[in-house]
Amino acid sequence: MALPFIPETITVHLGPPGSDAANVTLPFPDYIKNVASSEIYPTWPESAIRANIYAQISFALNRIYTEWYPSQGYNYDITNSTAYDQYFVPERDIFENISEIVDELFNSYLVRQGAVEPLFAQYCNGTTVTCGGLSQWGTVSLAEQGMTPYEILTYYYGDDINIVRDAPVSPNLGSYPGSPLRLGMANEDVRTIQLRLNRISTNYPAIPKIYPVNGFYDQDTENAVRTFQQIFGLTVDGVVGQATWYRIAYLFAAIKGLGELASEGLSLAEVTAIYPDVLERGMMSNAVRTLQYFLAVIGNYYEAVPIIQIDGIFGPATENAVMAVQRMYGLPVTGVVDEPTWDQIVSTYLSILESQPPEWENAVILFPGRFLVEGMQGDDIRQLQEMLVELRTVYPQIPELTVDGIYGPQTSAAVGAAQSLFGLPISGGVGTPTWAEIAKQYMIVTNGSRLGMGQYPGQPLRLDDGTGEI
Repeated sequence: MALPFIPETITVHLGPPGSDAANVTLPFPDYIKNVASSEIYPTWPESAIRANIYAQISFALNRIYTEWYPSQGYNYDITNSTAYDQYFVPERDIFENISEIVDELFNSYLVRQGAVEPLFAQYCNGTTVTCGGLSQWGTVSLAEQGMTPYEILTYYYGDDINIVRDAPVSPNLGSYPGSPLRLGMANEDVRTIQLRLNRISTNYPAIPKIYPVNGFYDQDTENAVRTFQQIFGLTVDGVVGQATWYRIAYLFAAIKGLGELASEGLSLAEVTAIYPDVLERGMMSNAVRTLQYFLAVIGNYYEAVPIIQIDGIFGPATENAVMAVQRMYGLPVTGVVDEPTWDQIVSTYLSILESQPPEWENAVILFPGRFLVEGMQGDDIRQLQEMLVELRTVYPQIPELTVDGIYGPQTSAAVGAAQSLFGLPISGGVGTPTWAEIAKQYMIVTNGSRLGMGQYPGQPLRLDDGTGEI
C-alpha cells in the first residue's frame, strides 16, 4: 500500500450499500463542503466547525484508502447513508464560512500515532445518537470552553493522534495494478500481496506464511494465493487478478480493523516501498545495479551510450549513460530514471537479448528478462541449471541438481548456495544481480580467465563490475 493521498474526486452512492441508487462523482473538497454543510451548523464556534471537518475528512479518506467499498465489488467510494457513512445531499447549498474552512483544511487528516492510515474518525450527533467517537454537539460546548480544534479532537479520540497536513493530491485510480500478478514477477505490488496474506494467515492458519517478504512472486507466494482462493471461493489459479486482489484487500482491512476507530493500525514499514518509483543520482541499491547492468549491455551495442561500472551507486557516470539513452529515444534529458525511461531501457535490453545468436562462441549469457523463482519452467531455467552444474565442478558447496528446465527445490537450493558463495542476498530466486554473477563465474570456470561478461564475435562486451554484487 502506498502512503495516503487526497483524491481529486470521490464517488458517492446515494443510498445504503447494495441499494439500487445512483452514484455521484465530484471533487473531494466539494464533497467535504457538502457533508459539513449537511452535518453541522455554520453558526457553531469555529473551533467546533474545524474539529468536525477534520473528522469528516479523515472518515472519508479512510474509506478511500482502505478501498472499503471497491474491495467488496461496489463501484463507489462511500455512501450517503448515515447508518454507514456521512450525510451527503446532492446539489445542496454550501455555507460560505464552511466552504472557506474546507478550502484551508481539505488536504489534512487525522492519524493515530504509529499508524499511517487516515483515522476512521467515527462521530455522531451526541443527542439522539451516541457513539464511541466524536460528539458533534459536544464539540460546541468544548469550543465554548475555549478548547482548540486539536484539543477537542484529542478529547474524543485520545492523546495519541496527529494531524497530517498538506497531503499530496492524486487521481483516485484504485490500487489494483492493472494486470494480474503471477509466478516470476517481482515488484512492489507482489510485496503488498505477500504482506497482506501473511497478516490474513494469522487468522486463517491454513494459508501458508510467505518468507521472505521480498516482492518476488515465488512458489511460496503462489501456494499462499491458491490456498486463499480456495478458502474464499475464488478461482484457484494462483494468479492475483482483480477479484483476488480486492478480496485480499478487503480481508486485510477487516482483520486489521482499518475501518474501525480501534484499529490495529498500518505501520510505516508496511507501506514503505522497496522498489523505488524513480532512480536518480545519489541513490545506492540493487535496483541501481540492475539499471547499470542494462546500461552496460546497451553501451556495448550503441556507441552513444558510455559503458559504466556496476557498483550499485548512481553517480555521474550512470547519470550520463541514462541521459545518453534519453537523447537517443527523444525522452526528456533529465538523467533521472522515471517510468518512461525505465521502460525504454528495458525494451532496448530485451531487443538486444532477442537478437543475440544462440551459438556464439564465448558469448555472454545475458539475463533472460524475467525473474526466475521456484515453480517456473523454461529454457532459461535449463540454462541456469547448466551454469550451476558447471560451477559445482569448482564449488562443491553447490548441491547436485538435475538439468530439466524445472525450477524446483534442488535448483532453489543450488541458487541459494551460489548466492552465499558470491556474497549475494540469499533468496533462492534469480534476479538480474544473481544471474549476472552466476554467468560471470560460469565464464571464468569454462574459459579459465576473468572474461567478465564474455565476448561477442568481433567485439568484446565490456563490463566493469567493480568489486560488488551484480
